[in-house]
Amino acid sequence: MTATRVPGTPVVEDGVLISTNPASGAEAGRVPVADTEAVTETVRRAAEAARWWQSLGYDGRRERLLRWRSLIVRRIEELAELTTLETGKPHGDAVVETTGAVEHLDWAARNAKRVLGPRRTRTRLLVAEHTGHVEYQPYGVVGVIGPWNYPILTPVGPISGALAAGNAVVLKPSEYTPIIGQWLVDTFAEVVPEQPVLQAVHGLGDVGAALCRSGVGKISFTGSTATAKKVLAACAENLVPAVIEAGGKDALIVDADADIQAAAEAAVWGAMTNAGQTCIGIERVYAVAPIYDAFVNAVTEKAGKLRTGEEIGPITMPRQIDVIREHIDDALAKGGKAVLGGADAVQPPYVSPTVLVDVPADSSEMRDETFGPTLTITKVADANEAIEKANDTPYGLGGAVFGKKNAVRIARRLRSGMVAVNSTLSFVGMGNLPFGGVGESGYGRIHGEDGLREFARSKSITVRRGPSVLPAMTFERTPANIANIIKTLRILYGRK
Repeated sequence: MTATRVPGTPVVEDGVLISTNPASGAEAGRVPVADTEAVTETVRRAAEAARWWQSLGYDGRRERLLRWRSLIVRRIEELAELTTLETGKPHGDAVVETTGAVEHLDWAARNAKRVLGPRRTRTRLLVAEHTGHVEYQPYGVVGVIGPWNYPILTPVGPISGALAAGNAVVLKPSEYTPIIGQWLVDTFAEVVPEQPVLQAVHGLGDVGAALCRSGVGKISFTGSTATAKKVLAACAENLVPAVIEAGGKDALIVDADADIQAAAEAAVWGAMTNAGQTCIGIERVYAVAPIYDAFVNAVTEKAGKLRTGEEIGPITMPRQIDVIREHIDDALAKGGKAVLGGADAVQPPYVSPTVLVDVPADSSEMRDETFGPTLTITKVADANEAIEKANDTPYGLGGAVFGKKNAVRIARRLRSGMVAVNSTLSFVGMGNLPFGGVGESGYGRIHGEDGLREFARSKSITVRRGPSVLPAMTFERTPANIANIIKTLRILYGRK
């Protein structure tokens, strides 16, 4: 029996996952669905491949990862076309997304040896006869559960870090974007054909749960907060550690001395790019009273020029349209005003740019992640009020500040993992910066040095190099030894 197909909604027929374009319904491709046994077998093969991959050392892995990077760049048009087909996002957005993925892949490959290589630590008092060493060892197999909104950039971040650290990786792409995930796996196999170092398993949520229980050493998950909690529950059964990048409700603060036109342009980009389907997207703006009206006018003008169906692509996950509609309706019902778009902006599979003002703080549009091309702008008396309102959320992923004199100080006070000053979303484009949130936005980091260390266990080793100077950790110590320890402590640490 053939299942009813809704454009963009994944359909499983006879053990095959069929992916379609959310706007046209055109088929993007088919992949086999993995059952629990298949997931377990994939992880077993990955564990064997991991031993070979680790044996290559940092230099060997670096050379192969850079070859994969170059292959992706050479075939960027192919990947962009596939991304447009499967997600509906504009071609230019797909190219920019791939560019970010290449940046993170390049940085991880080039810096893993420096960050994770063995190092010696300074000797301490009680064990002065020993040298201390720290090594970083891979987990073996890392499971990466990717999202549908950025199916290239987001999974390539943890994949890059995990591979550079010496792990094999099993990727579970979103069921909405399996073909892009398989493309990444297939192209990696072209440059590393010897062993299945990067593999994919496909299916719905049960496949992700099976991956958490399959014996992997660590999980990296990107997705909604609700799903993150299910992932963590599955990981907890076997104490599998996880890196969680979940939802957000990011805020932009516009101070009195901000460049209004630049702030408006960045706000529109941060809110509307990828049709607002961005975990670090700007969903709330707090603009101080002196520049509020000018800022609202500038945002409305710039957002009003965006063309739905061109710069603004379709909503990739059809059921997200209902969430966006409910948020807009709730905001308007509670007294908010639409200066652009509004209730009529929702025309499945598209949502046109919507700018809302005077939206009450208790509305779902202000409290919950919308994940669509909507933006609320709220007038505040000053930056202190803006910070208070921006931080009044259980989320804490990214954020932004526009201003001159106090912008960096304001940025430091935002409760978030990342902040862009006089730009939006820019931190994701820097491979050397850690990426992650706090609160219900998750924990742990990908990207940068912190991201590399997430995918390797630190191991401490001490080596005795001579007789004990102050015998302490032995039953053969004498009262004289204890007296000397006390005397030394007082000399070194007993003074203010």
